[in-house]
Amino acid sequence: MADPARVRTEVGFGEASRPAERPKPGEGSGDAPGSSSTSSEPAAGQTTAKEEGRARSAAGEEEEEGSSSLHPPPAEKLKVEHDKKKEKRQKVDEDEIKKMQVLVSSFSEEQLNRYEMYRRSAFPKAAIKRLIQSITGSSVSQNVVIAMSGISKVFAGEIVEEALDVCEKWGDTPPLQPKHMREAVRRLKSREQTPNTKHKHILFH
Repeated sequence: MADPARVRTEVGFGEASRPAERPKPGEGSGDAPGSSSTSSEPAAGQTTAKEEGRARSAAGEEEEEGSSSLHPPPAEKLKVEHDKKKEKRQKVDEDEIKKMQVLVSSFSEEQLNRYEMYRRSAFPKAAIKRLIQSITGSSVSQNVVIAMSGISKVFAGEIVEEALDVCEKWGDTPPLQPKHMREAVRRLKSREQTPNTKHKHILFH
Protein backbone atom coordinates (compact mmCIF):
# COMPACT_ATOMS: atom_id res chain seq x y z
CA MET A 1 0.00 0.00 0.00
CA ALA A 2 1.43 3.39 -1.03
CA ASP A 3 2.10 6.10 1.48
CA PRO A 4 -0.35 8.98 1.06
CA ALA A 5 2.24 11.64 1.92
CA ARG A 6 4.62 10.38 -0.74
CA VAL A 7 1.94 10.38 -3.35
CA ARG A 8 1.04 14.01 -2.56
CA THR A 9 4.65 15.16 -2.82
CA GLU A 10 5.13 13.44 -6.17
CA VAL A 11 1.95 15.00 -7.48
CA GLY A 12 3.03 18.43 -6.33
CA PHE A 13 6.48 17.92 -7.82
CA GLY A 14 4.94 16.89 -11.14
CA GLU A 15 2.75 19.97 -11.36
CA ALA A 16 5.67 22.21 -10.52
CA SER A 17 7.91 20.52 -13.08
CA ARG A 18 5.43 21.20 -15.91
CA PRO A 19 6.45 24.18 -18.08
CA ALA A 20 4.16 27.22 -18.08
CA GLU A 21 1.78 27.17 -20.98
CA ARG A 22 2.49 29.87 -23.49
CA PRO A 23 -0.43 31.82 -24.85
CA LYS A 24 -1.40 31.07 -28.37
CA PRO A 25 -0.76 33.64 -31.04
CA GLY A 26 -4.46 34.31 -31.41
CA GLU A 27 -5.03 34.68 -27.67
CA GLY A 28 -4.24 37.78 -25.66
CA SER A 29 -3.95 39.96 -28.73
CA GLY A 30 -7.23 41.71 -28.14
CA ASP A 31 -5.43 44.83 -26.92
CA ALA A 32 -3.40 45.25 -30.16
CA PRO A 33 -6.15 46.86 -32.27
CA GLY A 34 -6.85 49.31 -29.52
CA SER A 35 -3.20 50.33 -29.36
CA SER A 36 -2.99 50.77 -33.14
CA SER A 37 -6.11 52.93 -33.15
CA THR A 38 -4.74 55.14 -30.40
CA SER A 39 -1.47 55.58 -32.30
CA SER A 40 -3.29 56.51 -35.51
CA GLU A 41 -5.42 59.16 -33.81
CA PRO A 42 -2.50 61.65 -33.21
CA ALA A 43 -1.34 61.24 -36.83
CA ALA A 44 -4.83 62.09 -38.10
CA GLY A 45 -4.94 65.10 -35.79
CA GLN A 46 -1.59 66.33 -37.15
CA THR A 47 -2.78 66.03 -40.77
CA THR A 48 -6.00 67.93 -40.04
CA ALA A 49 -4.01 70.66 -38.26
CA LYS A 50 -1.70 70.97 -41.27
CA GLU A 51 -4.65 71.21 -43.64
CA GLU A 52 -6.27 73.89 -41.49
CA GLY A 53 -3.01 75.85 -41.43
CA ARG A 54 -2.73 75.65 -45.21
CA ALA A 55 -6.33 76.77 -45.62
CA ARG A 56 -5.76 79.71 -43.27
CA SER A 57 -2.59 80.76 -45.12
CA ALA A 58 -4.42 80.55 -48.46
CA ALA A 59 -7.29 82.63 -47.05
CA GLY A 60 -4.79 85.18 -45.71
CA GLU A 61 -3.10 85.43 -49.12
CA GLU A 62 -6.48 85.95 -50.80
CA GLU A 63 -7.35 88.69 -48.30
CA GLU A 64 -3.98 90.37 -48.90
CA GLU A 65 -4.55 90.24 -52.66
CA GLY A 66 -8.04 91.68 -52.24
CA SER A 67 -6.79 94.46 -49.99
CA SER A 68 -3.93 95.23 -52.39
CA SER A 69 -6.40 95.50 -55.27
CA LEU A 70 -8.65 97.82 -53.25
CA HIS A 71 -5.75 99.89 -51.88
CA PRO A 72 -2.94 100.04 -54.49
CA PRO A 73 0.54 101.21 -53.42
CA PRO A 74 1.31 104.95 -53.55
CA ALA A 75 3.65 104.61 -56.54
CA GLU A 76 1.00 102.86 -58.63
CA LYS A 77 -1.61 105.40 -57.51
CA LEU A 78 0.60 108.32 -58.57
CA LYS A 79 1.23 106.64 -61.92
CA VAL A 80 -2.51 106.24 -62.54
CA GLU A 81 -3.16 109.89 -61.62
CA HIS A 82 -0.34 111.02 -63.92
CA ASP A 83 -1.77 108.97 -66.79
CA LYS A 84 -5.22 110.46 -66.21
CA LYS A 85 -3.83 114.00 -66.18
CA LYS A 86 -1.88 113.29 -69.35
CA GLU A 87 -4.98 111.98 -71.13
CA LYS A 88 -6.99 114.99 -69.98
CA ARG A 89 -4.28 117.37 -71.19
CA GLN A 90 -4.16 115.67 -74.58
CA LYS A 91 -7.94 115.92 -74.85
CA VAL A 92 -7.84 119.65 -74.03
CA ASP A 93 -5.09 120.22 -76.60
CA GLU A 94 -7.10 118.42 -79.26
CA ASP A 95 -10.16 120.54 -78.45
CA GLU A 96 -8.08 123.73 -78.68
CA ILE A 97 -6.67 122.66 -82.05
CA LYS A 98 -10.15 121.98 -83.40
CA LYS A 99 -11.42 125.36 -82.18
CA MET A 100 -8.43 127.11 -83.74
CA GLN A 101 -9.01 125.36 -87.04
CA VAL A 102 -12.65 126.46 -87.04
CA LEU A 103 -11.62 130.04 -86.21
CA VAL A 104 -8.94 130.23 -88.91
CA SER A 105 -11.32 128.78 -91.50
CA SER A 106 -13.77 131.62 -90.78
CA PHE A 107 -11.13 134.38 -91.26
CA SER A 108 -11.39 136.80 -94.11
CA GLU A 109 -8.42 137.29 -96.43
CA GLU A 110 -7.24 140.40 -94.59
CA GLN A 111 -7.56 138.73 -91.19
CA LEU A 112 -5.73 135.67 -92.45
CA ASN A 113 -2.83 137.83 -93.69
CA ARG A 114 -2.63 139.61 -90.35
CA TYR A 115 -2.70 136.29 -88.51
CA GLU A 116 0.13 134.94 -90.68
CA MET A 117 2.20 138.04 -89.97
CA TYR A 118 1.55 137.62 -86.26
CA ARG A 119 2.68 133.98 -86.39
CA ARG A 120 5.86 134.89 -88.28
CA SER A 121 6.79 137.84 -86.08
CA ALA A 122 9.26 137.30 -83.23
CA PHE A 123 11.71 139.30 -81.14
CA PRO A 124 15.37 138.81 -82.04
CA LYS A 125 16.82 136.30 -79.62
CA ALA A 126 20.22 138.00 -79.53
CA ALA A 127 18.64 141.24 -78.28
CA ILE A 128 16.58 139.34 -75.68
CA LYS A 129 19.71 137.55 -74.47
CA ARG A 130 21.68 140.79 -74.12
CA LEU A 131 18.80 142.38 -72.20
CA ILE A 132 18.52 139.45 -69.76
CA GLN A 133 22.29 139.36 -69.20
CA SER A 134 22.41 143.11 -68.57
CA ILE A 135 19.68 142.79 -65.90
CA THR A 136 20.76 139.57 -64.18
CA GLY A 137 24.52 139.96 -64.66
CA SER A 138 24.96 136.29 -65.59
CA SER A 139 24.77 134.18 -68.71
CA VAL A 140 21.53 132.35 -69.50
CA SER A 141 20.76 129.25 -71.55
CA GLN A 142 19.08 129.22 -74.94
CA ASN A 143 15.88 127.77 -73.47
CA VAL A 144 15.49 130.79 -71.19
CA VAL A 145 15.97 133.11 -74.15
CA ILE A 146 13.29 131.28 -76.17
CA ALA A 147 10.86 131.37 -73.24
CA MET A 148 11.37 135.10 -72.62
CA SER A 149 11.02 135.84 -76.32
CA GLY A 150 7.65 134.06 -76.40
CA ILE A 151 6.43 135.82 -73.25
CA SER A 152 7.46 139.19 -74.67
CA LYS A 153 5.52 138.47 -77.85
CA VAL A 154 2.38 137.60 -75.86
CA PHE A 155 2.73 140.78 -73.77
CA ALA A 156 3.13 142.94 -76.88
CA GLY A 157 0.06 141.28 -78.39
CA GLU A 158 -2.02 142.12 -75.30
CA ILE A 159 -0.96 145.77 -75.48
CA VAL A 160 -1.82 145.99 -79.19
CA GLU A 161 -5.22 144.35 -78.57
CA GLU A 162 -6.01 146.83 -75.79
CA ALA A 163 -4.80 149.71 -77.97
CA LEU A 164 -7.18 148.66 -80.74
CA ASP A 165 -10.05 148.71 -78.24
CA VAL A 166 -9.00 152.21 -77.14
CA CYS A 167 -8.80 153.37 -80.76
CA GLU A 168 -12.29 152.05 -81.47
CA LYS A 169 -13.73 153.56 -78.29
CA TRP A 170 -12.28 156.98 -79.05
CA GLY A 171 -13.73 156.90 -82.55
CA ASP A 172 -10.35 156.86 -84.26
CA THR A 173 -9.34 154.67 -87.19
CA PRO A 174 -6.20 152.55 -87.49
CA PRO A 175 -3.23 152.66 -87.72
CA LEU A 176 -2.53 152.88 -84.01
CA GLN A 177 -0.95 156.01 -82.62
CA PRO A 178 1.31 156.45 -79.58
CA LYS A 179 -1.59 157.85 -77.54
CA HIS A 180 -3.49 154.62 -78.08
CA MET A 181 -0.53 152.55 -76.91
CA ARG A 182 0.00 154.72 -73.81
CA GLU A 183 -3.67 154.47 -72.87
CA ALA A 184 -3.56 150.69 -73.36
CA VAL A 185 -0.56 150.38 -71.03
CA ARG A 186 -2.27 152.63 -68.45
CA ARG A 187 -5.40 150.44 -68.48
CA LEU A 188 -3.43 147.24 -68.15
CA LYS A 189 -1.52 148.72 -65.21
CA SER A 190 -4.75 149.75 -63.52
CA ARG A 191 -5.98 146.16 -63.82
CA GLU A 192 -2.57 144.90 -62.60
CA GLN A 193 -1.98 142.97 -65.81
CA THR A 194 1.51 144.35 -66.42
CA PRO A 195 4.75 143.55 -64.57
CA ASN A 196 5.62 146.10 -61.90
CA THR A 197 9.02 147.70 -62.47
CA LYS A 198 9.08 149.57 -59.17
CA HIS A 199 10.39 147.83 -56.08
CA LYS A 200 7.92 147.66 -53.18
CA HIS A 201 8.87 147.27 -49.52
CA ILE A 202 6.45 144.72 -48.07
CA LEU A 203 6.19 144.88 -44.30
CA PHE A 204 5.11 141.77 -42.42
CA HIS A 205 3.27 142.44 -39.20
